[in-house]
Amino acid sequence: MQSFLKKLFFVMPFLFGIGFIAPLIAQSMAEFGWEAPWGLSLIAFGLLIGAPWGLYATVRGRWV
Repeated sequence: MQSFLKKLFFVMPFLFGIGFIAPLIAQSMAEFGWEAPWGLSLIAFGLLIGAPWGLYATVRGRWV
């Protein structure tokens, strides 16, 4: 169980990026009436930003 939790918490920033940041970006854009570029859906654009940001935080160990 301890090993599982260590692995889970290691990838938690990535999961936060795709599970919270991406929908937050999509909902914010919808609220302000902004369109996603390149014909993407709002959630796809949110994932395009949130997933790499979460991956960066996972690899580097910090968000900024």
